[in-house]
Amino acid sequence: MNMMKTLLVPLTIVLMAGCTTKPDNHAKNLELIGNYVKAVENLDYDAMAAYLADDYIGIGPSVGDTISKAGAIANWMEFTTNLYESIHYERSRNIAASIPDGDNEGEWVSNWAELTIRYKWQPGTVTIFANTLYQIENGKIKKSYTIYNEADALRQLGFSIVKREQL
Repeated sequence: MNMMKTLLVPLTIVLMAGCTTKPDNHAKNLELIGNYVKAVENLDYDAMAAYLADDYIGIGPSVGDTISKAGAIANWMEFTTNLYESIHYERSRNIAASIPDGDNEGEWVSNWAELTIRYKWQPGTVTIFANTLYQIENGKIKKSYTIYNEADALRQLGFSIVKREQL
């Protein structure tokens, strides 16, 4: 009887764990975001579009900034055609997490990066520290939240921020 218990207890635990846990997609999600970052650096709009879900929503960096998949791709094309010469992710780091319940339930990847942007009309580069949180669903990026200091980027470009009354 002891031998039977010895075999049944671990088997029961394994079966119960297998029935109650969601699959661990962290490695696949990290690969997805790594590939998306490469597509951004390579200005590969087709690949970028392939990684975004059809109902993708991008939020940020400013309050009220929200964009769809079509708008995001159109913006990247506009920016890289007329504004950016290149974008490079320096020290880019990703971490995957699963939120089991609540408003933000799902699979997420956080990307922290130092980005170097070279503008077409400006000598030198601008460096920004950015954090983007990506929600992954069915192997696609469903939502993203991007945070960086826009005012710092403008200062690096030589702009000054003043109140309208001071003009």
